[in-house]
Formats: sequence, C-alpha cells, structure tokens
Amino acid sequence: MLDAKAKLGECPVWSARDKALYWVDIDAPSLNRFDPATRENFVMPMPESIGSFALRKPAGFIVALRSGIWLADSGGSLERRILAAPYDPAHHRFNDGRCDPAGRFFVGYMNEKRDANSAALMRIDADGRMTEVFSDIMISNGLGWSPDGRTMYHADTPTHTVRAFDYDVATGTPSRPRVFAQWRGETDRPDGCAVDSEGNYWSAFFRGGKVVKVSPSGGTLAEYPVPAMCPTMCAFGGPDLRTLFVTSARGSRDAAELARLPHSGGIFAMTVDVPGLPEPPFAG
Repeated sequence: MLDAKAKLGECPVWSARDKALYWVDIDAPSLNRFDPATRENFVMPMPESIGSFALRKPAGFIVALRSGIWLADSGGSLERRILAAPYDPAHHRFNDGRCDPAGRFFVGYMNEKRDANSAALMRIDADGRMTEVFSDIMISNGLGWSPDGRTMYHADTPTHTVRAFDYDVATGTPSRPRVFAQWRGETDRPDGCAVDSEGNYWSAFFRGGKVVKVSPSGGTLAEYPVPAMCPTMCAFGGPDLRTLFVTSARGSRDAAELARLPHSGGIFAMTVDVPGLPEPPFAG
C-alpha cells in the first residue's frame, strides 16, 4: 500500500474527517498523513521520538513525545507541552496510546533497556491531569476497548500476554485484570492492536510476521501473514471501516531479512468482512 521504509512505523489512526490514515515513525521521528486515494504521504517531522498520538476535536493532535505530552495543530506543529514525561527519558519513552470511548488519552511507556519492569500505563483526562493506571510492565502495548466500552485490553509485549480488564467508562478505571490471550512461541509477541465492531481483537505480532484475530472469548480465529517480519499495529479505516491497515518496522533488521522482505517498514492493507470501530478523539 505504501512502501514507507519506516524505521519503526506505529500508531495508525484513521480520520474519517480527513479520509486519511495518520501514523508515526517513532525513530525518524515523524507524524505522517497518508491519503490512500492518491498514495501521497505528508511528513510532519518531530523533534524527538514520538510514541503515539490521538486526534483532537475539532482539529489537531495530542502527541506523546519522549519529553512529555504535547498539543499540536493540524499541520503537526507543536503548540505547547502540557505534561512532562513521568520517567527518565534517558532510557524510557512513550509507546502505544489511544483514547478510550469517553475521549481520555491512555498512553503507556517502555523501558528501552528491557532490564526491569519499570514502565507504566498513564491516563490523561480532558482537563490535562495525568494519572498512573498501573505499573510493573516493560513494554506497554496492545491497548484497546470492546465495542460497548466495558472491557479494556492491554499487552506487555515481552510476556507474550494480553490482559483484559473490566472498564468503567464513567471514571476511566480498569479493574479485575485477567489473562485474555497468551502465546508461547518466541516470535509470538503481541504489539499494537485494533478491535472490530464484533469485539474481535486484532494483534500485530512483532517479529512474528503476522496479524492474529482473536475472538472476544480469547480464542484465535485466524492468522494473516504480513510481508514484513515486524508488523507493529493495525487500524480499521476506509469509508466503511473495512480496510485493515498494518504498520511495520525495518530498523535493526538484518540485510538477509530485508532482501527477503524488501517492503519491511511499509504500510499494508487488506479488506475484511467485519468493519472496525471509529477512533474516539481526545476530549481535551
């Protein structure tokens, strides 16, 4: 779909308003707007690693940079930092993030050294307050909500596990954590996700070269190969939300792998039977 050759493509978000897919290259670093109709990709450079973002109403973005949480205009220009990073940016950075059904921005961070469970998931409310939701994780990923908003999902990638939580939309509080899905293979590493309108959880397997569709009860329904060893996240888009976009990474992959999978770092797309869900914008 787009041979972006991203070092670390991530966080695809479909904008129905713009009829475009926004996404980030964490390590470029940049926020991007891809128009599937014209195949044009507009690059908005960022001054430091960008882990994730969300659309804002009526325009612009909330952006998770290494130094903290920023607001940006519709052209990607940073306006102001609203929150400092809750970690040491020398070896941590923000990672996967998205808004809950009420428009709160949830964003986790990761330990780049991968030597301790020193990361956490944070919640940013519409008034700009930041609250730690839970900690004791290494790489925060796989964040999503069920169609009715009553279940929250979260993955800590190195554990090969996605957990489910009861979720209170009124307060933004998850509770009763339990294992939703777990895999044993070395390359079965759940990264970013998307949830469709029937409640199925779609997980990109970093280093696994595939996207896995999981039922609301946690059983694997299907696996879809991706022409890159490191797919990172998926998103539903297009006019009917029946196009599954998948971002991927090519940074740190060896020459033999890139020769075999030359489109690594690209954005791929496939048509699916069940539509996805609209991505809630940040309410602040």
